[in-house]
Amino acid sequence: MGWLWAIIVGFVLGLLAKAIIPGKQHSPLWLTTIFGIIGAIIGNAVARGFGIAETSGIDWGRHALQLAAAIVIVFLGDMAYTAARGKKQHRA
Repeated sequence: MGWLWAIIVGFVLGLLAKAIIPGKQHSPLWLTTIFGIIGAIIGNAVARGFGIAETSGIDWGRHALQLAAAIVIVFLGDMAYTAARGKKQHRA
C-alpha cells in the first residue's frame, strides 16, 4: 500500500508543480509523477530536519515543503529532459 500512496502523492504533487510553474513543460506524465515522488521524499526529509515531520492534525508544513521540493524538481527535471531530448533530435 505504501508504493501505491507514493505514486498517488507523486502524481498529485507533480501535477500541482506543473500547474504552478509558468510556461509549458515538456516532460511526459510518467516522468512528472516520478519527479513528484522525488519531491515528496525530499520534502519529507527537510520536514524531518525541521522537526515538523509529524504533528497532530494535518501536516501543513510538511505538505508545503513537499510541494516546494516538487516544484524545484519538476522545473529542473523538465529542463534536463528538454535538453536531453533536444540533443537526441539534433543527432537524427
